[in-house]
Amino acid sequence: MNSPQAGGSGSTRLAELLELRDEVRRGPDAKATEAQHAKGKLTARERIGLLLDEGSFHEVEPLRRHRATGFGLENRRPYTDGVVVGWGTVHGRRVFTYAHDFRIFGGALGEAHAQKIHKIMDMALAAGAPLVSLNDGAGARIQEGVTALAGYGGIFRRNTRASGVIPQISVMLGPCAGGAAYSPALTDFVFMVRGTSQMFITGPDVVQAVTGEEISQDGLGGADVHSAVSGVSHFVHDDEETCLEEVRYLLSLLPSNNRELPPCLPAGDPPDRRCDVLRDLVPADGNRPYDMRQVIGEVVDDGEFMEVHERWAANVICALARIDGHVVGLVANQPQSLAGVLDIHASEKAARFVQLCDAFGIPLVTLLDVPGFLPGVGQEHDGIIRHGAKLLYAYCNATVPRIQLILRKAYGGAYIVMDSRSIGADLSYAWPTNEIAVMGAEGAANVIFRREIAASDDPARTRAQKIKEYRSELMHPYYAAERGLVDDVIDPAETRGVLAAALGVLRAKHADLPVRKHGNPPM
Repeated sequence: MNSPQAGGSGSTRLAELLELRDEVRRGPDAKATEAQHAKGKLTARERIGLLLDEGSFHEVEPLRRHRATGFGLENRRPYTDGVVVGWGTVHGRRVFTYAHDFRIFGGALGEAHAQKIHKIMDMALAAGAPLVSLNDGAGARIQEGVTALAGYGGIFRRNTRASGVIPQISVMLGPCAGGAAYSPALTDFVFMVRGTSQMFITGPDVVQAVTGEEISQDGLGGADVHSAVSGVSHFVHDDEETCLEEVRYLLSLLPSNNRELPPCLPAGDPPDRRCDVLRDLVPADGNRPYDMRQVIGEVVDDGEFMEVHERWAANVICALARIDGHVVGLVANQPQSLAGVLDIHASEKAARFVQLCDAFGIPLVTLLDVPGFLPGVGQEHDGIIRHGAKLLYAYCNATVPRIQLILRKAYGGAYIVMDSRSIGADLSYAWPTNEIAVMGAEGAANVIFRREIAASDDPARTRAQKIKEYRSELMHPYYAAERGLVDDVIDPAETRGVLAAALGVLRAKHADLPVRKHGNPPM
């Protein structure tokens, strides 16, 4: 459609407006839409339609066009400038969103494009509502030069300002290269779709030119790489429809902002429901693995929970769920992976999750079965001290209700770091199978009684006796409870009821941090 003409009657102007709106909704020619669908990708408006409640979308600046000249841009001035922005509702709650339109300039960001995003980000922060970005763009618009780069800087600054104030979710539905990848990295959650979304700072061609390594786009920065190897992506899905439905579910578990509590739903699952299966689920033998997800499924409402970073650092589980209708964050060691030890990646994963829950008023329940930190030269040289301190700092700094539950092993520094009473947990419970100690009985006996064992006529027998002695003296189930470091030793079948009651009494908890600009956490 040509630019609107001056003059004309009111009815002519109205007809012109309706035609213009229709053109904006259609977007570029049908071939561009067909090409998008041929790649297994939806259009920007189709994606927004799946994200938001039907009929709730209110678009902002649909008639915006760029003012750039040169390289033929003055002759190509499509409406929206390649990004659709606005607000709507998800399950009846207000959400702001922007969606790149790959059909226009490949979704590349120019000055006008960036200003639209800046506006909707500012509106989301002012309104105290979540922001969801639907990313499918080719990075900065090269023809606009430094103004495009400045546009990204404005996005990054707003991401940082909104951090911990409103939930920010990035949904990767196409390419995201160069500096553009840093906006998703600054947000709370990143979703990716297999086969169509990639993220990298330097693409395969640059990698090959500089290092000689040959790799595909998916191999370098695809969904599976970022969900299982780099940890950049929190969730990965096979198609856009499933992905966006999961985004809606995640939003149902989050508050609108840091001044509100997460939405509470009526609980159809009785809070005091017994969990008799837990009595036999966890083997008393500390060397036998089990699936901690089964424990979580027994404890939370209706067995439903949303695991974050499921495929990365699998030796620790981070999940959102409900107990008695109220949202909680769960951090748990996973004995099925690396025996549940803490290592660099697990520490980073759990620290970020604890920080997120604390920022948005989500109570924390920590389930322990941890034999310690992973030993090894590689871990030490790569900074396990620094990375483990991230988790320690996150817990110590958290002011939300915090409950610790010790199922089995709780050894050494890992016991302290996993929200022990000594670093501020409000309540600590343990099962009768708990073993809280500086280290395992075998290792402790070797250190404490090494001379006696070495001097013995039967070292093996003496060692076995000393191990038994150490267990009976320092590792019996009630040792920590006798010293006030565990509030109670409970029947595993009563776990759900105990947690529900504890969370209920802590719901009114209020704690103030010292006055300061901010702390200086380990990075």
